[in-house]
Amino acid sequence: MPHSASAKKRNRQNLRNRERNRAIKSDLKTQVRKLLDAIAAGDAAKAKDELRAVARKADRAAASKTIHKNRAARIKSRLTTRVKNVGAAAPATAKARKASKA
Repeated sequence: MPHSASAKKRNRQNLRNRERNRAIKSDLKTQVRKLLDAIAAGDAAKAKDELRAVARKADRAAASKTIHKNRAARIKSRLTTRVKNVGAAAPATAKARKASKA
C-alpha cells in the first residue's frame, strides 16, 4: 500500500487509467469481431462499413497511447487486405501453395 500522498494519488490515477485503457481495447476487439463476422458472411458492403469503424477505433486508441501506433497500422492493414478479398476466392495458404508446387 502506498504511504505518501503522492503515491496514493498515483495509485488512483493508475487504476482509473487502467479501466479506461481496458474499455478502449475491449471496444476495439469487439469492433474487429464484428468486421470478421461480416467478412465470414461474405457481406462486402457491411465489411467496408465495419472496416471504417475499426480504423477509427484503432486510430483513437493509438492517439491516446493505449496501443502503439504501429499496432493500429498493422490492424488496419491486415483487415483491409481481408476486406478486399471478400467475395473473391480465399487466398491460398502457405501449405496449400507448397503442396501444389510439389
